[in-house]
Amino acid sequence: QVQLVESGGGLAQAGGSLRLSCVASGRTFSSYYVGWFRQAPGKEREVVADISWTGVTTSYADSVKGRFTISRDNAKNTVYLQMDSLKPEDTAVYYCAAGSTVVVNTPVYDYWGQGTQVTVSS
Repeated sequence: QVQLVESGGGLAQAGGSLRLSCVASGRTFSSYYVGWFRQAPGKEREVVADISWTGVTTSYADSVKGRFTISRDNAKNTVYLQMDSLKPEDTAVYYCAAGSTVVVNTPVYDYWGQGTQVTVSS
């Protein structure tokens, strides 16, 4: 019912910035809780940040707090991940995910984008 497309990935140097975008179609984006995930080679997928339907509530992985900012523009059906002060360990494929339900304070993600590669050089 929802299709997600990520963009904005690429190559950055340590200390640089990138902004990822996740554009949704198929349903009003404001109805979904949205999260950004990442997966590096040989590592498990992890939650980077998430944002509530209204954008009031956000959360971040400890590793990115103070450096990454998640936001949304429901009028554009878009969620952003602003990544500043990038580190080589941020290198991963980043995925956008969306869900319409929350169970035990945890979003259930039903829809996923194709991913966008972020590479940070030393």
